[in-house]
Amino acid sequence: MALFPDLAPLREAVGEAIFSRVAGPEGPTNRAHIHGAPGPRWFAADRPVRRVHGDASMFIGGLSALLLQSLHPLAMAAVATHSGFRGDPWGRLQRTSTFLAVTTYGPADSAQEACDRVRAVHARVRGTTAEGRAYAAADPHLLCWVHIAEVDSFLRAHQRYGARPLDDAGCDGYVADMAHIARALGVPDPPTDRAALGRRLAAYRGELRATPEARATARYLLLRPPVPLLARLPYGAVAANAVAMLPSWAARELWLPRLPVADRLCVRPLGTAVTAGIRWAMAPARNTVPAAGAAEREGRDAG
Repeated sequence: MALFPDLAPLREAVGEAIFSRVAGPEGPTNRAHIHGAPGPRWFAADRPVRRVHGDASMFIGGLSALLLQSLHPLAMAAVATHSGFRGDPWGRLQRTSTFLAVTTYGPADSAQEACDRVRAVHARVRGTTAEGRAYAAADPHLLCWVHIAEVDSFLRAHQRYGARPLDDAGCDGYVADMAHIARALGVPDPPTDRAALGRRLAAYRGELRATPEARATARYLLLRPPVPLLARLPYGAVAANAVAMLPSWAARELWLPRLPVADRLCVRPLGTAVTAGIRWAMAPARNTVPAAGAAEREGRDAG
Protein backbone atom coordinates (compact mmCIF):
# COMPACT_ATOMS: atom_id res chain seq x y z
CA MET A 1 0.00 0.00 0.00
CA ALA A 2 1.34 3.41 -0.94
CA LEU A 3 2.15 5.64 1.99
CA PHE A 4 1.19 8.78 0.08
CA PRO A 5 -1.71 9.40 -2.31
CA ASP A 6 -1.04 9.78 -6.00
CA LEU A 7 -1.32 13.53 -6.62
CA ALA A 8 -0.84 13.33 -10.39
CA PRO A 9 -4.60 13.43 -11.19
CA LEU A 10 -5.08 16.45 -8.93
CA ARG A 11 -2.08 18.21 -10.41
CA GLU A 12 -3.30 17.53 -13.94
CA ALA A 13 -6.82 18.75 -13.13
CA VAL A 14 -5.59 21.98 -11.55
CA GLY A 15 -3.11 22.60 -14.35
CA GLU A 16 -5.75 22.10 -17.02
CA ALA A 17 -8.18 24.37 -15.17
CA ILE A 18 -5.60 27.16 -15.06
CA PHE A 19 -4.69 26.64 -18.70
CA SER A 20 -8.30 26.69 -19.89
CA ARG A 21 -8.97 29.93 -18.02
CA VAL A 22 -5.99 31.84 -19.33
CA ALA A 23 -5.75 30.30 -22.80
CA GLY A 24 -9.43 30.02 -23.69
CA PRO A 25 -11.15 27.56 -26.01
CA GLU A 26 -8.51 28.05 -28.69
CA GLY A 27 -5.70 27.31 -26.25
CA PRO A 28 -4.79 23.80 -27.42
CA THR A 29 -4.79 24.86 -31.09
CA ASN A 30 -2.73 27.96 -30.37
CA ARG A 31 -0.30 25.96 -28.25
CA ALA A 32 0.26 23.44 -31.03
CA HIS A 33 1.02 26.19 -33.54
CA ILE A 34 3.20 28.26 -31.23
CA HIS A 35 5.45 25.38 -30.24
CA GLY A 36 5.11 23.07 -33.22
CA ALA A 37 5.17 25.28 -36.32
CA PRO A 38 8.50 25.28 -38.15
CA GLY A 39 10.55 28.37 -38.80
CA PRO A 40 12.83 30.82 -37.00
CA ARG A 41 11.79 32.50 -33.77
CA TRP A 42 12.45 36.02 -32.56
CA PHE A 43 14.15 34.63 -29.46
CA ALA A 44 16.50 31.67 -29.09
CA ALA A 45 15.79 29.04 -26.47
CA ASP A 46 18.34 30.50 -24.05
CA ARG A 47 17.07 34.10 -24.15
CA PRO A 48 15.95 35.67 -20.85
CA VAL A 49 12.49 36.53 -22.18
CA ARG A 50 11.71 32.83 -22.44
CA ARG A 51 12.68 32.20 -18.84
CA VAL A 52 10.68 35.15 -17.51
CA HIS A 53 7.54 34.57 -19.54
CA GLY A 54 7.54 30.86 -18.78
CA ASP A 55 7.48 31.31 -15.02
CA ALA A 56 4.54 31.34 -12.63
CA SER A 57 5.67 34.73 -11.31
CA MET A 58 3.94 36.22 -14.35
CA PHE A 59 0.62 35.95 -12.52
CA ILE A 60 1.80 38.48 -9.95
CA GLY A 61 3.75 40.58 -12.45
CA GLY A 62 0.82 40.85 -14.83
CA LEU A 63 -1.60 42.09 -12.20
CA SER A 64 0.95 44.54 -10.81
CA ALA A 65 1.55 45.83 -14.35
CA LEU A 66 -2.15 46.55 -14.84
CA LEU A 67 -2.26 48.56 -11.63
CA LEU A 68 0.85 50.54 -12.53
CA GLN A 69 -0.24 51.18 -16.12
CA SER A 70 -3.56 52.58 -14.88
CA LEU A 71 -1.75 55.54 -13.32
CA HIS A 72 -1.29 57.27 -16.66
CA PRO A 73 -4.60 59.14 -17.11
CA LEU A 74 -4.55 58.86 -20.90
CA ALA A 75 -3.79 55.14 -20.88
CA MET A 76 -6.50 54.57 -18.28
CA ALA A 77 -9.03 56.56 -20.31
CA ALA A 78 -8.30 54.47 -23.39
CA VAL A 79 -8.74 51.21 -21.46
CA ALA A 80 -11.87 52.34 -19.63
CA THR A 81 -13.58 53.51 -22.83
CA HIS A 82 -12.43 50.99 -25.41
CA SER A 83 -11.14 47.73 -23.92
CA GLY A 84 -14.33 46.20 -22.51
CA PHE A 85 -12.29 44.43 -19.84
CA ARG A 86 -15.18 44.48 -17.37
CA GLY A 87 -17.59 42.86 -19.81
CA ASP A 88 -15.12 40.20 -20.97
CA PRO A 89 -12.19 40.06 -18.52
CA TRP A 90 -11.25 36.48 -19.33
CA GLY A 91 -11.35 37.16 -23.06
CA ARG A 92 -8.98 40.08 -22.60
CA LEU A 93 -6.62 37.94 -20.51
CA GLN A 94 -6.72 35.18 -23.10
CA ARG A 95 -5.89 37.57 -25.93
CA THR A 96 -3.05 39.08 -23.95
CA SER A 97 -1.62 35.72 -22.92
CA THR A 98 -1.79 34.44 -26.49
CA PHE A 99 0.00 37.57 -27.74
CA LEU A 100 2.83 37.08 -25.27
CA ALA A 101 3.06 33.38 -26.05
CA VAL A 102 3.24 33.98 -29.80
CA THR A 103 5.82 36.75 -29.61
CA THR A 104 7.96 34.91 -27.05
CA TYR A 105 7.90 31.36 -28.40
CA GLY A 106 6.14 31.36 -31.77
CA PRO A 107 7.42 31.55 -35.35
CA ALA A 108 8.77 34.96 -36.34
CA ASP A 109 6.13 35.52 -39.00
CA SER A 110 3.34 34.76 -36.51
CA ALA A 111 4.92 37.11 -33.97
CA GLN A 112 5.02 39.92 -36.51
CA GLU A 113 1.42 39.27 -37.54
CA ALA A 114 0.33 39.43 -33.90
CA CYS A 115 2.04 42.82 -33.51
CA ASP A 116 0.48 44.08 -36.73
CA ARG A 117 -2.98 43.14 -35.46
CA VAL A 118 -2.41 45.00 -32.21
CA ARG A 119 -1.22 48.07 -34.12
CA ALA A 120 -4.34 47.97 -36.27
CA VAL A 121 -6.51 47.96 -33.14
CA HIS A 122 -4.50 50.80 -31.60
CA ALA A 123 -4.99 52.90 -34.73
CA ARG A 124 -8.75 52.94 -34.09
CA VAL A 125 -8.56 53.77 -30.37
CA ARG A 126 -8.72 57.50 -29.77
CA GLY A 127 -10.88 59.88 -27.81
CA THR A 128 -11.00 62.58 -25.15
CA THR A 129 -10.81 62.25 -21.39
CA ALA A 130 -13.37 63.72 -19.00
CA GLU A 131 -10.94 66.61 -18.54
CA GLY A 132 -10.84 67.31 -22.27
CA ARG A 133 -7.43 65.80 -23.03
CA ALA A 134 -7.11 63.96 -26.32
CA TYR A 135 -5.57 60.50 -26.38
CA ALA A 136 -4.65 57.95 -29.04
CA ALA A 137 -3.55 54.40 -28.28
CA ALA A 138 -1.06 54.57 -31.15
CA ASP A 139 0.74 57.57 -29.61
CA PRO A 140 4.37 56.40 -29.23
CA HIS A 141 4.73 58.19 -25.91
CA LEU A 142 1.70 56.40 -24.48
CA LEU A 143 2.78 53.08 -25.98
CA CYS A 144 6.16 53.49 -24.33
CA TRP A 145 4.58 53.99 -20.90
CA VAL A 146 2.48 50.83 -21.24
CA HIS A 147 5.56 48.93 -22.39
CA ILE A 148 7.96 50.01 -19.65
CA ALA A 149 5.39 49.52 -16.88
CA GLU A 150 4.85 45.99 -18.14
CA VAL A 151 8.54 45.17 -18.51
CA ASP A 152 9.41 46.53 -15.07
CA SER A 153 6.56 44.63 -13.40
CA PHE A 154 7.28 41.33 -15.14
CA LEU A 155 10.98 41.55 -14.36
CA ARG A 156 10.59 42.55 -10.72
CA ALA A 157 8.07 39.75 -10.15
CA HIS A 158 10.43 37.25 -11.71
CA GLN A 159 13.35 38.39 -9.60
CA ARG A 160 11.25 38.11 -6.45
CA TYR A 161 9.18 34.98 -7.11
CA GLY A 162 10.76 33.24 -10.11
CA ALA A 163 12.19 29.74 -9.89
CA ARG A 164 15.49 30.91 -11.42
CA PRO A 165 16.03 34.67 -11.03
CA LEU A 166 18.25 36.30 -13.64
CA ASP A 167 21.71 37.68 -13.02
CA ASP A 168 22.49 41.30 -13.94
CA ALA A 169 23.31 40.43 -17.54
CA GLY A 170 20.12 38.41 -17.80
CA CYS A 171 18.04 41.33 -16.51
CA ASP A 172 19.56 43.60 -19.16
CA GLY A 173 18.95 40.87 -21.72
CA TYR A 174 15.29 40.66 -20.78
CA VAL A 175 14.81 44.40 -21.24
CA ALA A 176 16.58 44.14 -24.61
CA ASP A 177 14.38 41.20 -25.67
CA MET A 178 11.25 43.10 -24.79
CA ALA A 179 12.50 46.11 -26.73
CA HIS A 180 12.31 43.98 -29.88
CA ILE A 181 8.59 43.42 -29.30
CA ALA A 182 8.08 47.08 -28.39
CA ARG A 183 9.56 48.27 -31.68
CA ALA A 184 7.24 45.95 -33.58
CA LEU A 185 4.33 47.56 -31.71
CA GLY A 186 5.39 51.10 -32.61
CA VAL A 187 7.61 52.20 -29.72
CA PRO A 188 10.45 54.01 -31.52
CA ASP A 189 13.15 54.02 -28.84
CA PRO A 190 12.45 51.54 -26.04
CA PRO A 191 15.01 51.07 -23.26
CA THR A 192 17.38 48.17 -23.84
CA ASP A 193 18.87 47.63 -20.38
CA ARG A 194 17.71 47.87 -16.78
CA ALA A 195 19.38 51.23 -16.07
CA ALA A 196 17.71 52.82 -19.08
CA LEU A 197 14.40 51.27 -18.01
CA GLY A 198 14.70 52.92 -14.61
CA ARG A 199 15.49 56.31 -16.14
CA ARG A 200 12.54 56.06 -18.51
CA LEU A 201 10.15 55.16 -15.69
CA ALA A 202 11.38 58.14 -13.67
CA ALA A 203 10.85 60.44 -16.65
CA TYR A 204 7.12 59.61 -16.67
CA ARG A 205 6.60 60.24 -12.96
CA GLY A 206 5.24 63.77 -13.39
CA GLU A 207 2.50 62.54 -15.72
CA LEU A 208 1.20 59.84 -13.40
CA ARG A 209 -1.72 60.05 -11.00
CA ALA A 210 -4.75 58.02 -10.06
CA THR A 211 -7.99 59.06 -11.71
CA PRO A 212 -11.37 57.85 -10.44
CA GLU A 213 -11.31 55.28 -13.25
CA ALA A 214 -7.93 53.98 -12.08
CA ARG A 215 -9.12 53.57 -8.50
CA ALA A 216 -12.32 51.88 -9.67
CA THR A 217 -10.25 49.50 -11.77
CA ALA A 218 -8.04 48.68 -8.79
CA ARG A 219 -11.12 47.91 -6.67
CA TYR A 220 -12.48 45.68 -9.42
CA LEU A 221 -9.22 43.77 -9.90
CA LEU A 222 -8.41 43.41 -6.22
CA LEU A 223 -11.79 43.19 -4.44
CA ARG A 224 -14.31 41.99 -7.04
CA PRO A 225 -12.32 39.77 -9.40
CA PRO A 226 -14.26 37.54 -11.80
CA VAL A 227 -12.74 34.32 -10.47
CA PRO A 228 -14.42 31.13 -9.24
CA LEU A 229 -15.05 30.80 -5.53
CA LEU A 230 -12.42 28.07 -5.11
CA ALA A 231 -9.80 30.34 -6.68
CA ARG A 232 -10.46 33.33 -4.44
CA LEU A 233 -7.84 32.42 -1.83
CA PRO A 234 -4.90 31.94 -4.25
CA TYR A 235 -6.06 34.97 -6.23
CA GLY A 236 -6.05 36.98 -3.02
CA ALA A 237 -2.42 36.01 -2.46
CA VAL A 238 -1.56 37.04 -6.03
CA ALA A 239 -3.38 40.36 -5.58
CA ALA A 240 -1.71 41.14 -2.26
CA ASN A 241 1.71 40.53 -3.77
CA ALA A 242 0.89 42.57 -6.86
CA VAL A 243 0.13 45.51 -4.58
CA ALA A 244 3.24 44.88 -2.47
CA MET A 245 5.39 45.10 -5.61
CA LEU A 246 4.11 48.56 -6.55
CA PRO A 247 6.25 51.59 -5.78
CA SER A 248 5.06 53.19 -2.54
CA TRP A 249 3.87 56.33 -4.33
CA ALA A 250 1.79 54.23 -6.74
CA ALA A 251 0.06 52.35 -3.91
CA ARG A 252 -0.74 55.66 -2.21
CA GLU A 253 -2.20 57.10 -5.42
CA LEU A 254 -4.50 54.10 -5.76
CA TRP A 255 -5.47 54.23 -2.05
CA LEU A 256 -4.08 50.75 -1.49
CA PRO A 257 -2.84 49.87 2.01
CA ARG A 258 0.80 48.95 2.46
CA LEU A 259 2.17 47.58 5.73
CA PRO A 260 5.89 46.83 5.30
CA VAL A 261 6.04 44.40 8.23
CA ALA A 262 3.00 42.48 7.01
CA ASP A 263 4.39 42.49 3.46
CA ARG A 264 7.65 40.96 4.65
CA LEU A 265 6.26 38.44 7.13
CA CYS A 266 2.98 37.39 5.49
CA VAL A 267 2.40 38.68 1.98
CA ARG A 268 5.70 37.75 0.39
CA PRO A 269 5.75 34.17 1.76
CA LEU A 270 2.22 33.74 0.42
CA GLY A 271 3.39 34.97 -2.98
CA THR A 272 6.22 32.46 -2.96
CA ALA A 273 3.81 29.69 -1.98
CA VAL A 274 1.15 30.47 -4.59
CA THR A 275 3.66 30.74 -7.44
CA ALA A 276 5.21 27.45 -6.35
CA GLY A 277 1.74 25.91 -6.37
CA ILE A 278 0.99 27.17 -9.88
CA ARG A 279 4.39 25.95 -11.05
CA TRP A 280 3.68 22.52 -9.56
CA ALA A 281 0.26 22.31 -11.21
CA MET A 282 1.43 23.45 -14.63
CA ALA A 283 4.66 21.45 -14.81
CA PRO A 284 3.50 18.00 -15.98
CA ALA A 285 1.67 18.97 -19.17
CA ARG A 286 2.76 21.05 -22.13
CA ASN A 287 0.29 23.82 -21.44
CA THR A 288 2.45 26.93 -21.40
CA VAL A 289 0.65 30.24 -21.61
CA PRO A 290 3.44 32.66 -20.72
CA ALA A 291 1.28 35.71 -20.05
CA ALA A 292 -0.53 33.88 -17.31
CA GLY A 293 2.64 32.60 -15.69
CA ALA A 294 2.81 28.93 -16.61
CA ALA A 295 5.57 26.65 -15.41
CA GLU A 296 9.12 27.84 -15.83
CA ARG A 297 10.09 24.44 -17.11
CA GLU A 298 8.00 25.05 -20.21
CA GLY A 299 10.00 28.16 -20.91
CA ARG A 300 13.16 26.06 -21.04
CA ASP A 301 11.65 23.29 -23.12
CA ALA A 302 9.67 25.36 -25.63
CA GLY A 303 10.79 25.70 -29.20
